[in-house]
Amino acid sequence: MLSLALRTLRARWTAFAGAFTALALGVALLTVMGLALASSLDAPARGPERFAAAPVVVRAGDTLRVETPYGDRTMTPAHPRALPAATVAKLRRLGAVVVDRSYRVRAEGGPGELTGHPWSTAAFAPYELAAGRAPRADDEVVVSGDWARPGERVRTDRGTVRVVGAVAGRGFEHAVFHTDARAAALSPPVLQLVVDADPAAVREAVRDVAGVRVLTGGDRRYADAGPERDRAALTAVNALFGTAGGVSAFVSVFVVASTFALAVDRRRREFGLLRAAGATPGQVGRMVCGEALLVGVLGSAAGCALGGYAAPRLTAWVVDVELAPGWFTVGDAAWPYHAAFWTGLLVALCGAVAASWRAGRTSPLRALREASADGRAMTPGRWLWGGCLLLTAVVTLAAALLGDPGDLLHRKTYVSRPMLLIGAAALLAPLVVRPLTRLLTWLPARLPGAVGTLTRENAAARVRRTAAVAAPVLVTVALTGSLLGATATLGRAGAAERRELTTAAFVVTAGGDGAFGPRTLERLRAVPSARVSASAPSAVYVLEEGGALVRSEARAAEPGALAATARLPLAAGGLGGLDDDSIVVNEEWERHTVGQRVRVWLGDGTGRTLRIAAVMTTGTGNNGVYVTPANAPGARVDRVDIALAGGADPRAVAAGLERAVRPVGGRVLTGDRWRAATAPGSGRTTRYGFLLVLGIALLYAAIALVNTVVMATADRVGEFAALRLAGATRWQVLRLVGAEALAVAAGGAVLGVAVAALELAGMWAALTLQSAPAPLVLPWRALAAVTAVCAVLATASAVASAAVVLHRPVPGPAAARE
Repeated sequence: MLSLALRTLRARWTAFAGAFTALALGVALLTVMGLALASSLDAPARGPERFAAAPVVVRAGDTLRVETPYGDRTMTPAHPRALPAATVAKLRRLGAVVVDRSYRVRAEGGPGELTGHPWSTAAFAPYELAAGRAPRADDEVVVSGDWARPGERVRTDRGTVRVVGAVAGRGFEHAVFHTDARAAALSPPVLQLVVDADPAAVREAVRDVAGVRVLTGGDRRYADAGPERDRAALTAVNALFGTAGGVSAFVSVFVVASTFALAVDRRRREFGLLRAAGATPGQVGRMVCGEALLVGVLGSAAGCALGGYAAPRLTAWVVDVELAPGWFTVGDAAWPYHAAFWTGLLVALCGAVAASWRAGRTSPLRALREASADGRAMTPGRWLWGGCLLLTAVVTLAAALLGDPGDLLHRKTYVSRPMLLIGAAALLAPLVVRPLTRLLTWLPARLPGAVGTLTRENAAARVRRTAAVAAPVLVTVALTGSLLGATATLGRAGAAERRELTTAAFVVTAGGDGAFGPRTLERLRAVPSARVSASAPSAVYVLEEGGALVRSEARAAEPGALAATARLPLAAGGLGGLDDDSIVVNEEWERHTVGQRVRVWLGDGTGRTLRIAAVMTTGTGNNGVYVTPANAPGARVDRVDIALAGGADPRAVAAGLERAVRPVGGRVLTGDRWRAATAPGSGRTTRYGFLLVLGIALLYAAIALVNTVVMATADRVGEFAALRLAGATRWQVLRLVGAEALAVAAGGAVLGVAVAALELAGMWAALTLQSAPAPLVLPWRALAAVTAVCAVLATASAVASAAVVLHRPVPGPAAARE
């Protein structure tokens, strides 16, 4: 049978070209995603950067450690505790001490992310002056890179400064160096410092201070800002490629299996002849498996080579758009090649075997009869797998809605869940293809001429061919609608939540270092007719389910002022019960009963047991918790909500607020403008992530659509010959082929929109149960664009392949019957 398979491949290589192309592209896709994922999981350790030349670095305790029955749980607190003054004084007696400070700077014409430091720390990188001199006054700075030159004056959110020197950039940051005195004023807490002393003596000096770390050698990298950024970036990259890999695997496996099944199904006449010649079902199956094995090995090998070539280019793009650190590259892991190769080969064999099982076990006469017209399109395998996927989608949705509706709002869930419904719809598509295409072609069939009628009857009669061509369109449209619709629906719900939450007439936000000082708050409170509610961002940590340390974002505010400017979505309790011994939580917490006491750790790691004063609804998951300022040590006010006293003139109050915050660069916005400016939206990482996921999936689905259409059209030689012998011109046949492709693409798009709508309906139900109802949003523009592209691709590829077939001379009647 292997020799027969080889001869079949040589004789019918054009029939296997489509399967080979789909398989090679699918394996390449899996290889690229696997290599990128492996690189994010096994990134190389970094050496020290800012402190490469520092002798010893002392870092304040920046780890919250909580003991549990299952071991210690650690997190980085929102507000690390500063080094005690007594400890700093003790270290100064050991040797020279240089205090390090880091803070954010924004400058006109500068890089998007600038970091400020005291000039005395520049020598530890080391940075060396390439031009100019060191800063001597508060309004003088030295910059890294060439975005500003010595002598220029630059406006920053820290005031207007004069550039007096420049250092060469070192690649890991864009730095701005102030004088040590100015840096101390901009960032007062002492979180880390450099000591020129014996490491053993330094460790002895800080031995009694909890959490303090003494870093030497390679451990000095933990004093850089980079490790945290790199870890966060690599975590995001890992999630990005994990999600993209899952979607890619689904699309590629689905398309490869469908393509091989179509390729085998189109050869039922050949199988019928073999059966009539005495071949047994087992022999037919072994021949098909031999063909699939040969095509699978060649296609998978080609896909691995193509993936290895494409992976570095994808990671370069990820670095260019700053989704990954600049040093992120593809590693030399071998398992992605093995996983992609064997997955492709297995899928090819499964797709071919599943399709050949039915053909090999059909009587010769029935096989020959069914070669001209489709009979029963729904095979037992389609019923089994389609039903299982549909049942799984329904059961998991019901379980989530009844148990944890919030899980349906998480990105990993609403990215992965549509695969179940899309797979079920594609497998069960033959059930609805016939009535759907008849409905879509009802009007064209009523028009003069035979094209409309033939389009309707051909699409309805050849159900398997129609379903195979519609499947890539269904996948493309459903993915687009589900993913983009999910983010749009969540954004709409979040915006509605924010509108309900904030009732302030004005919102004042901080400039400069992102926080308001006591003097600025005094000036704001002195504005006539303004009721001020100052709040600060913080965090609260709690143990749930015995061993999970969970972080909740928190706002610290005075209860009375908060009640005047906010309308919290309370499910129980009230703000009147909030004090320094209590907390406002949301229903997402494991313990959320008013009056219960819960053990928490504050933003600086301090442990407290607080009483639950009120409980908010979960909403979209962004409600967080509320505490008083006493329970947010280290938090600095970054926002002030303003309510107006009765009869106050809004313009006069706004003018007073502007005067109060002008010295520190604050912004005064009306409540409506602030809500619009801070409306929830997709973050940059999420947008690029969806661009990658959708771009790869849609590109592959588009290629698969063209491939499937060409395969299906090339198999219609006899049908076209019969039409030509009946008197049809080439132009009429091409019109018919184009109309059929358009109708099938439209049917696939309708099914895709239906799948997306059903998926989003589950999210809408979850939002309603979470007390954050929002209208279901379908991205009609994106859906229309994707549908149009699919229709153009399907029509153009069908017409082009038909034109090639029609270019041959019209065969005789005997050939037309083949």
